Amino acid sequence: MQAQAGTGLAPYAVRTGEGRARRLYSEPESSTRSPWQRDRDRVVHSSAFRRLQYKTQVFVNHEGDFFRTRLTHSLEVAQVARSMARNLRLDEDLTEAVSLAHDLGHTPFGHAGEDALASLMQPWGGFDHNTQALRQVMLLERRYIAFDGLNLTWETLEGLAKHNGPLRRPSERMSTLDALFPLDLGTYASAEAQVAALADDIAYHGHDLDDGVKSGLLSLDDLVDVPLVGEALATARKLAEGLPASDPRTARRIRHEMVRRVIHALVTDALVCSRERLADLAPRDVADIRAASTPVVALSERMSEANKGIRKFLFARLYRHWKVNRMTHKARHLTRELFTILIDSPTLLPADRQSEIPDGDTMALRRVVADYVASMTDRYAMQEHRRLTDLSVPADNAFFGASAPGIPPVPGVLCVTGLSVHV
Repeated sequence: MQAQAGTGLAPYAVRTGEGRARRLYSEPESSTRSPWQRDRDRVVHSSAFRRLQYKTQVFVNHEGDFFRTRLTHSLEVAQVARSMARNLRLDEDLTEAVSLAHDLGHTPFGHAGEDALASLMQPWGGFDHNTQALRQVMLLERRYIAFDGLNLTWETLEGLAKHNGPLRRPSERMSTLDALFPLDLGTYASAEAQVAALADDIAYHGHDLDDGVKSGLLSLDDLVDVPLVGEALATARKLAEGLPASDPRTARRIRHEMVRRVIHALVTDALVCSRERLADLAPRDVADIRAASTPVVALSERMSEANKGIRKFLFARLYRHWKVNRMTHKARHLTRELFTILIDSPTLLPADRQSEIPDGDTMALRRVVADYVASMTDRYAMQEHRRLTDLSVPADNAFFGASAPGIPPVPGVLCVTGLSVHV
């Protein structure tokens, strides 16, 4: 398969001037940026993207400045994905736009907050962060005079909706969004979106291993028998034989070398396997990618099994570590309590949120509260919970600063809740 002359892109890549590249609301095209460069820029400048800086990846934001957050995770995903897209001759800007936007629907406290909202919203259309990301960019961002949302292109929205594969049985909320702007939910997404999905998997396994060891919840010796990781660790240790073993900086170098090798091995395998799948399919255009019966971007069977082994280890030894479990328990409890308080007493919502709820519309009330809670950062959720439950705290956020009158300073954390206990 030869790249289209003059573009450098493969025939199966998404490209401007072909396909859909349309927006829900008509706008003049930019004279200086492609549609997907424009999408990427809109994502980066969005409110939801900035809030990712203070949203949990594994460790609650205030537990340390050097652990990953949803923002740094998204940047790492985009870096891995863009490198893979260039290698496969795909549109790098579309790949980057999907990568940067894929977690915009995440709640505070990571999956703990999402689990709480999903349980509370189950009778009312449910909740999941993938659908919420689409909802965020289509409806909830309010930056433009002419429309709600970011008015992203069809291709970027398709990537957000289907980057993990076709949606044969979409949720009620996803179906509502699809009715607004049909996204062909039953087919695969573009190869660009598939790259973003696999880069997500590769990035979070790499950085969660790094953060797990850095936190002290895992040791390097714990990783000796983990598929792929153990091999990378053994190589890193051999390379470091000339360094002083007692120097803590040596252990840090070994950790970084190990993680780098794990990511490199996964990316290299993914590129080899994806090229083989593309050669077998011989797609003439992106429509052939979407119509395929299997994804074209994937790991080999051997590396997929190793990747599953890494995931199994992380779930058992990091995500379910008793110290993380304590934080997860408190985060779920706080999220549930915050949601319940606001549902029971909607007059406690900020005025602009109250204005979005028609009188007597229970479904709208629950959706507005879910959107409000989901939009919060970790620390804002803790502050809001305290404002609603602690009589010693002012009712608004004007006093939550370093010199807040009437609130004693708390060493090491911005605000005080049960979540201030560090692992």
